[in-house]
Amino acid sequence: MAKRKIVQYGDETLRRICRPVDKITPAVLTLLDDMVETMRAADGVGLAAPQVGILRRIVVIETEPGNVIELINPKIIATAGEQEGSEGCLSLPGQFGIVRRPRHVTVRAMNRHGETVEISGSDLLARAFCHELDHLDGKVFIDRAIRMLEDDE
Repeated sequence: MAKRKIVQYGDETLRRICRPVDKITPAVLTLLDDMVETMRAADGVGLAAPQVGILRRIVVIETEPGNVIELINPKIIATAGEQEGSEGCLSLPGQFGIVRRPRHVTVRAMNRHGETVEISGSDLLARAFCHELDHLDGKVFIDRAIRMLEDDE
């Protein structure tokens, strides 16, 4: 495993649409492992492949310590409810904004073994699903922010 450099806002990579993963290869498995290490080293709860410069539809999320969710070619298949809350991003350090997201989200994706999985989450996990999957389509949280927060908020 290796810690990778996190792409910062302003880099065009963050605005590109990612390609699907056709096959689970050793390179994909290494990327998943590196993304988890990078996310943890940066004290994040999620990281998308474009944030480390790779334009593939891969996301890792860890909203509960030790419970890493790896998603390959994820799609949101169901949402319910609504929540508003503060979001930040490892690619936009020090910036936070209020974003409206679904309260409950279900995603379908492949895991590292190529198996199709469906995972549902609420609150922070639902927010993380939406935030990270947005990255795969070239969107960042400031695109959806109702308002940005000042340093003292």
